[in-house]
Amino acid sequence: MTRVLVVEDDPQLVRALVINLQARRYGVDAAPDGATALRLAAARQPDVVLLDLGLPDMDGVDVIKGLRGWSRVPILVLSARQASDEKVAALDAGADDYVTKPFSMDELLARLRAAVRRTEELPLVPETTLVQTDGFTIDLLAKKVVREGRDVRLTPTEWHLLEILVTHPGRLITQKQLLQEVWGVSQSNKTNYLRVYMAQLRRKLEADPSSPRYLITEPGMGYRYEG
Repeated sequence: MTRVLVVEDDPQLVRALVINLQARRYGVDAAPDGATALRLAAARQPDVVLLDLGLPDMDGVDVIKGLRGWSRVPILVLSARQASDEKVAALDAGADDYVTKPFSMDELLARLRAAVRRTEELPLVPETTLVQTDGFTIDLLAKKVVREGRDVRLTPTEWHLLEILVTHPGRLITQKQLLQEVWGVSQSNKTNYLRVYMAQLRRKLEADPSSPRYLITEPGMGYRYEG
């Protein structure tokens, strides 16, 4: 059973989410504030987190940062905040998707399914299970990245992007292809998502993120991994 942690202080919305999720055979835990959310996440190990940003005790972005200190669980933000910089701040902190309130329950559930799918194991060709560079090593089977002897923590979305690029070395992957593969057809115009996540990956992997050696931008077209 897929377990969902709902972090939301609006009792009516929590009730609607719990009813809809349980009707589709998800296990659900609910937290009304950030401190309870972090405690429940550690105790219950959810498969996905639905997170409101406007919590009574702390900002949702701080909850994302707290979770990302130890977990790669997919995080879907549910928020009434519509400003682009708010969305970028949440994505930059490690969220995997951003759903603006009010939202369609069907769309939310579709995005939740997509987030869970991204964390599932994919069969890989044996020759491509280990990618080694002078700067870092990627173990595609273990879903693990090591840089300078230390594990690099990636969110599920960061991992999915990196996996697509490194399994097609030297090949241009268009913005549209990446957006459709990682976020789904409905997000194929959200190029700002890509910019945020590629910047995150470069900060985590490149010696000089402003002049990348491995994760190359083809302006106006897409991205390419050079091994």
